[in-house]
Amino acid sequence: MLHQESQLDRMGTLYVVATPIGNLRDISLRALDILAKVDIVAAEDTRNTSNLLRHFSLSTSLMALHEHNERGAAEKIIAMLTAGKSVALVSDAGTPGISDPGAILVRMVRQAGLKVVPVPGANAAISAISAAGIHDPHFLFFGFLPHKSAGRRRELESLKLLPYTLVFYESPHRILESISDLLAVLGGERNIVFARELTKVFETIHVCRLDEALSWLEADANQQRGEFVLLVSGAESVVAGGIGEDAVRVLKMLLAELPLKQAVKLAADITHEKKNELYTLALELKTD
Repeated sequence: MLHQESQLDRMGTLYVVATPIGNLRDISLRALDILAKVDIVAAEDTRNTSNLLRHFSLSTSLMALHEHNERGAAEKIIAMLTAGKSVALVSDAGTPGISDPGAILVRMVRQAGLKVVPVPGANAAISAISAAGIHDPHFLFFGFLPHKSAGRRRELESLKLLPYTLVFYESPHRILESISDLLAVLGGERNIVFARELTKVFETIHVCRLDEALSWLEADANQQRGEFVLLVSGAESVVAGGIGEDAVRVLKMLLAELPLKQAVKLAADITHEKKNELYTLALELKTD
């Protein structure tokens, strides 16, 4: 009995392909196979990707897909996929859709009932974490902080109580200002890991306290160049009695303004500490 091909079988596939973040030899064999066989490569910057393809002697056609044209480009790609063509999505470096264009395209393709296949590979954040020696198994990937100081500080205030390693991307022309804001909001006692120019010639991985970070950067202007991954240690999570220091501080502030029960409820909502433990601590604080 002959197999009857379904409509889905006749449609193309969108491959989300990770490319090197620096060293071109970090591309996977599977990524090369995909880039060679697809009908078209959708690239954040076609000039950058054409250099990558040329390096590996690939001649696949290119089209632009970036933050300014992603929805329009996605409609064209969906039409190609529906017609049975296959497309590879790449960003300038690393994994598409992670602080790079691509997420809108993937969502639209999936909503259209079409197939999306990840082709994993290089990622700057994961590379930095793997080489940082951070024992904490939990981290929060934030990506790029806002460009302006007021926005950065507002976001950092929302993150300062979290007990997880905080992972940021930053560009060279904002690195000094961002470190100043990290220091102002999070304090100087936390550790920071600078992972700069990963896999490239001038790769640097440096660990210091936040209150030492600006001095390190300013001592050598070369360390202010290139793309950064910043890993900042999380808030200290426990004190005697099992309640976090930041939770104690929040509770004290609320007790100064609100009735005990209301202060405890709000403190529990804000810090995610157990309400019973906060209530016991609040009674002790009131007694004192």
